[in-house]
Amino acid sequence: MVNFTVHGIGRPQRALDPGEDERWITVEQFETLLDVVARCPESRLTFDDGNISDVEVALPKLVQRGLRGEFFPLAGRVGSRGFVDRAGLRELVAAGMDVGSHGWDRFGARRFEERVLRRELDAAPRLLGELSGRAVCRYSLSGRRVDRRVLGRLRAAGATRVYAGSGPGSSGVRGGEWLQNRVEVRHDLDREWAEGVLVGRYGHRWPGRLTGLLTF
Repeated sequence: MVNFTVHGIGRPQRALDPGEDERWITVEQFETLLDVVARCPESRLTFDDGNISDVEVALPKLVQRGLRGEFFPLAGRVGSRGFVDRAGLRELVAAGMDVGSHGWDRFGARRFEERVLRRELDAAPRLLGELSGRAVCRYSLSGRRVDRRVLGRLRAAGATRVYAGSGPGSSGVRGGEWLQNRVEVRHDLDREWAEGVLVGRYGHRWPGRLTGLLTF
């Protein structure tokens, strides 16, 4: 399974964090990606951060093509300018999409004490479940630092799927259906790249071919 990760689509409705513009794509680029994914049953679309474009752009285009997506908002930013709110989360669920947790805010799991990990791994999915109206059991881990402590916590919490790492420079992961890696979609997306990922031509941006795999 090839998992693509999308962040923002179209014109941002908020000030972007430093470097975040590298992960935004145009509506036309997103439609190109959808065309490629629609022809490949062994591909999946995930969406990180919970930008408002998830509901305003991605959702109607997914529904139009009969595709599903997994959405992973940052719990601490729900309802903030440029991010999805409670109504948006419920709209995603009502349309048959999955809503998981991307934590409270952007973080690297090894950098924080237990108190912060409880907020990221426990409080965030609980809040997102309350807001969306459906229990959260899938997780997208922020940052590229993942260890057995974090993964063990997620297993104990009943996580049914965990995405760990995405983009150039991330460590690959191997854990079957439960623990998966992803390919980060960036501003230079084009059809050739997307199709190349599916056939394994672009090893430098396809985590399945990276070395240093983490097993769990």
